[in-house]
Amino acid sequence: MIILEITGLTKNFGGLTAVSNIDMKVNDGEVLGLIGPNGAGKTTFFNLVTGVIRPTKGKVVYKGKDITGKKSHEIAELGVGRTFQLNPLFPNFTVLENVLYSFQLRPCSSLLDTFFNSPTYRNNEAYIMEQSLEILNLVGLYKVKDELAKNQPHGYQKMLGVARALAIKPELLLLDEPIAGMNPDEIDNTIAAIKRTSQLGVTIILVEHNMKILEICDRVVVINFGQKIVEGSPQEIKENPEVIKAYLGSGHDTKH
Repeated sequence: MIILEITGLTKNFGGLTAVSNIDMKVNDGEVLGLIGPNGAGKTTFFNLVTGVIRPTKGKVVYKGKDITGKKSHEIAELGVGRTFQLNPLFPNFTVLENVLYSFQLRPCSSLLDTFFNSPTYRNNEAYIMEQSLEILNLVGLYKVKDELAKNQPHGYQKMLGVARALAIKPELLLLDEPIAGMNPDEIDNTIAAIKRTSQLGVTIILVEHNMKILEICDRVVVINFGQKIVEGSPQEIKENPEVIKAYLGSGHDTKH
């Protein structure tokens, strides 16, 4: 089943074409890698899919519904979550509080329920706490749940961004450079967490330029200068001459 279908997606900024006529299909439950050198248009592509910016032309269809040009919160409500290269965390909140306050789609309590501390309110709050703790356990942050977000190492802060995205209970999760700037141990822990998330049935699209991410991808799409140049299995991508020329030939190594 196709969960996301992109047709002719294009974004022009004045005379610059950041994304040009991209077609792509994402299968339900797969981990799709979106790779390419710096400036290839990967983050712009994410921004177009998630409603941060509007496309110049083209169509984005999620679960059979045209979401082209919809606002970010509307797309999130449909089950599309994402992270950003720079995590918008609440630095002075604990790790747990960051996830708790990310439940924008939490079960609703009325003002009266909240004021009178009704059973509905208590049940909703208990549900949010339970779900938040499960998410932190999933991404490996349970042990630091009561520590301030700003005091966490880079790798933990990146994973906290993933945890916050999971709080909306996404069916499709877009991860923007989830292992960028991490040390080898942090990379291994993050890859393991992404695998666990995928095993829960969440469809994942990964933007990365660290080729180690290929080890968890079912399929890979390569873009350069805003255009899709090739797609295939991770092994096919590693061996593709166009990829080697456009991406690996720019000082990257398939082993790192």
